[in-house]
Amino acid sequence: MADTAVGVIAGKRPRSVRAVLLALMIAMMLAMLDNMIVGTAMPTIVGDLGGLEHLSWVVTGYTLATAASTPVWGKVGDMYGRKGAFLGSIVIFLIGSALSGMAQDMGQLIGFRAVQGLGAGGLMVGVMAIIGDLVPPRERGKYQGMMAGVMALAMIGGPLVGGTITDNWGWRWAFYINLPLGAIALALVTVVLQLPKKRSKAGIDYLGVVLLTVGITAIVLVTTWGGTEYAWTSARIMELTGIGVAALIGFVFWQTKAAEPVVPLHIFKSRNFTLMAVIGFITGFVMFGATLFLPLYQQAVQGASATNSGLLLLPMLGAMLLTSMVAGRITTNSGRYKIFPIAGGVLMIAGLYLLSTMDTGTSRFTSGVYMAVVGAGMGCLMQITMLVAQNSVQMKDMGVASSSSTLFRTLGSSFGVAIMGALFNHRVQDVMAERAGAVGAKMTAQSAQLDADSLAKLPAAAREAYQHAVSSGTHSAFLLGALVAVPVLIAALFVKEVPLKGGPKAAGEGADAAPQPMAEAL
Repeated sequence: MADTAVGVIAGKRPRSVRAVLLALMIAMMLAMLDNMIVGTAMPTIVGDLGGLEHLSWVVTGYTLATAASTPVWGKVGDMYGRKGAFLGSIVIFLIGSALSGMAQDMGQLIGFRAVQGLGAGGLMVGVMAIIGDLVPPRERGKYQGMMAGVMALAMIGGPLVGGTITDNWGWRWAFYINLPLGAIALALVTVVLQLPKKRSKAGIDYLGVVLLTVGITAIVLVTTWGGTEYAWTSARIMELTGIGVAALIGFVFWQTKAAEPVVPLHIFKSRNFTLMAVIGFITGFVMFGATLFLPLYQQAVQGASATNSGLLLLPMLGAMLLTSMVAGRITTNSGRYKIFPIAGGVLMIAGLYLLSTMDTGTSRFTSGVYMAVVGAGMGCLMQITMLVAQNSVQMKDMGVASSSSTLFRTLGSSFGVAIMGALFNHRVQDVMAERAGAVGAKMTAQSAQLDADSLAKLPAAAREAYQHAVSSGTHSAFLLGALVAVPVLIAALFVKEVPLKGGPKAAGEGADAAPQPMAEAL
């Protein structure tokens, strides 16, 4: 890992620095907030456009496009310049948002959401890679609180904002709301952000892009359809699995031959980078599984309101935000970070195990404490994984390091939702059959997740049976999550604490340390 120059806008005025950071945070908010706003508006969209049978594709199309384009955006930024790639992703995202708002049928909406997803794939990667360019790793911890804050705000506020917009302005504004925010980010990045221009003589690795896209698409479809649209052992799932495995094997082989590979395999020679990829995958697996089942448990078992579903996650997200800020500050001041993946692994395992002990008698306060433990674990892991991954590669690979880390987390979330969801559904249906007989089995035959209206209409005995079933289902899902989180702790123990570039000389980096970073200008 070569020493590289960082902190390229160290000399910028504080106002310029803040403007760049504001633009990056807006872009990050757009990428994270969109799905949560749209999810709240989906019942209204279906009522207006019809096409209920294609409803899942509105989310799946967006997710597929985002996952498939993520590594490509990272490589394009490395080859041709970060600023141009980032601006391009914002423009495509805004075009997709505008077209989605104008959709006249479900087919158009699915297609336009895919366009939106193509842009979204570059937003998160662009934010992470640009911060990697501008801020030395030693100082990057200071911005972890910002990133965690944006994530928490999106998860809590998304459903609330989506419901408010849909009720007062109509569902189309769930997409149009992106336009003014995106325009602000676009203007600020265009005017204020100054990065060195790049121009690679090598062309884009189109074969690598195709193989990776096919492989990722097949994997995401397997995790999305398996156990819901098709049985896990069905011919369609087996075909997709075979296609995905073959495409990814072909991709890995081709990356050893390509002149300018999409994902240079040499970045995985760094032990720390590979360990961060593993930790990121598992963190995505656990986090999105938790955010899916916790509101369901609190609504079905604890009688919480579905309207404020985002607020139900406040203990977890608040702890994640606070811990991330503390971890960032300590990392910046001391230059040491290995303790945080270790602590994160311990807290995540403990928190998930505690969540698995919840039953129909667990109070909201108790479940809130358990969620806070999980959130504290995530706060130790979410941004530290990106920080260590970026610190493990050369500056020229900053984009692919950021995009690969993001991709592993995205794939982890797909697997988490699919596997934990399959286990949850199976357990709910078994318990309903045991406690409510054939009637109970019929109630959950189509879906193990009943909405608030359906739950309220159930007879008292059936409602009690469903509460026990959901409690049992969440027990199984979170117990699985605790087991899956064990490799996080194992991987963290093998992390080598490489000094973070860009710290002060007094911290031991020596005379070759990078210039004082832009954080000082703040």
